[in-house]
Amino acid sequence: MSYAKKAFGASERRACRCVGIGRAVNGYQTQLRDDSTVMDALRSLLEAHPRAGFRKLFVRLRRAGHPRNHKRVRRVYCAMKLNLRRRLKRRRQIQTPQLLLQPIRPNQSWSADFMSDALSTGMSYRTFNLIDDYNREALRIEVDISLTSARVIRVLEQVVCVRGCPERLRLDNGPEFTSGLFQAWAAERGIRIDYIEPGKPTQNAFIERFNGSYRAEVLDAWVFNRLDEVRDQTQRWIDEYNLDRPHEALGNIPPIEFLHQRGHADFSTYAWP
Repeated sequence: MSYAKKAFGASERRACRCVGIGRAVNGYQTQLRDDSTVMDALRSLLEAHPRAGFRKLFVRLRRAGHPRNHKRVRRVYCAMKLNLRRRLKRRRQIQTPQLLLQPIRPNQSWSADFMSDALSTGMSYRTFNLIDDYNREALRIEVDISLTSARVIRVLEQVVCVRGCPERLRLDNGPEFTSGLFQAWAAERGIRIDYIEPGKPTQNAFIERFNGSYRAEVLDAWVFNRLDEVRDQTQRWIDEYNLDRPHEALGNIPPIEFLHQRGHADFSTYAWP
């Protein structure tokens, strides 16, 4: 454009008309954006939550009062190459899907499941995970080398003494849950047991989703040498999970905050401001 003005003595208006562009486009100057604030905020969050994806990070930024919109944060997030690789699963059509209903009150339905992992020494251990389906609250994660039916009953009794008795338990068909001792305990307590179909973990989707978060953010994120280390890190993660971690299914608020907003503060075992 400047060449046309110098060579032919044309005005800026005429030169722009000949070239076919607007005068605003000709006078536009690129402005460099300062993304250091966004980058520093993302780095500080990733130090505490290394397995968090973009959506979780953006929600945490918003809850902390960060003013940037999701498009700018997403651009900076990608420029920093923080994208997590997503594992794609082969989807299979379910012929007779079983409904997984959302409870309408606390203690209406609990879900439980087992997980396995190993220490750095190669010694295997198991975890017994228990959540309330209503607000996805982590009620207990018991960690030990062996978890029998008697041990499971003892853990449930401890939770019941604090939280109250559930109406039903959603479980798989593991030997710890199908034993006569466990079924007798549930019958004595008046708890209904909902067993899922063998090979259908989607019928217990609430606890399966919880297991995925626990494995990604604790079991796969840390190398443990002793069981005490697993227990300590697990308890810290449970507190953060219940009190601070946003949940999309709950409107991007933590489980305890969801419990208090719905007027069920009596069921909470945490102090809430």
